[in-house]
Amino acid sequence: MEGFDYSSMKISSRPELTEFEGISMVHYFTDNWKNVQNFKARPDDILIATYPKAGTTWVSYILDLLYFGNTAPERQTSLPIYMRVPFLESAFPVIPAGVELADNLPTTPRLIKTHLPVQLVPKSFWEQNCRVVYVARNAKDNAVSYFHFDQMNMVEPEPGDWSTFLHNYMDGKNVFGPWYDHVCGFWEKKKMYSNIHYMFFEDMVEDTGREIERLCSFLGLSTSAEEKERITQSTHFDTMKQNNMTNYSGLPVMDFKISPFMRKGKVGDWKNHFTVAQNEKFDEHYKQRMKNTTLQFRTEV
Repeated sequence: MEGFDYSSMKISSRPELTEFEGISMVHYFTDNWKNVQNFKARPDDILIATYPKAGTTWVSYILDLLYFGNTAPERQTSLPIYMRVPFLESAFPVIPAGVELADNLPTTPRLIKTHLPVQLVPKSFWEQNCRVVYVARNAKDNAVSYFHFDQMNMVEPEPGDWSTFLHNYMDGKNVFGPWYDHVCGFWEKKKMYSNIHYMFFEDMVEDTGREIERLCSFLGLSTSAEEKERITQSTHFDTMKQNNMTNYSGLPVMDFKISPFMRKGKVGDWKNHFTVAQNEKFDEHYKQRMKNTTLQFRTEV
């Protein structure tokens, strides 16, 4: 696996959106379904769960540095983040399936990422009482980021133009289903499952150091102040965007000529995309969908 050049393996056509287990999906995340559901989690595994485009890679890299930045520094320069933190449900033809990568991780703890909604997370994670780090991002910025991502990502369906995409987004017709159900599902789960650390992308942008501090306290890590500061610097958006081990430039399913995988990492970029009418319609719809939850988001910091 190491040293193998995946860049020659291209994906020829985009997948269709299908209905699967009650949510919109593409076959790349369901092809290996039986193995995903039967995945054997270990008690010390850490699951990084997010809706797509909510800061997954950012938090993955922070965790990777917290645990292995000092003990296995060579990993930082030799293995891309998607090999160090496998994407559990993925079954792309260009790299080994997520389950296989996770099973073969040599690290303790194993860091594993998923975009599955709470009801589809393999049961063994809950049974083993694994720690779950969930990251949520406000719906407007999330929609904008997802739109740009879908334009350049060949394993996602064709997004259409912005207004088409936004309409589908509000309907939950994009991969991994509705944003609303995803963020609220994990928020509710937190009430009966204490091992979830629920983070907000906006808080991370506002004060990364403070959020790393909170993460350490959830994980029971006694990381030195200097080390935390170093991690804060290394995981700065612009630094990660330039880092070939974290910016996904080695994965041939994405077309960086259309848009980089890591685009802006800002809060409030939605204002450059939403028209006044779209914004009003979205707010109205949002209020309906979020009326039964205590979960609250900021759309600017």
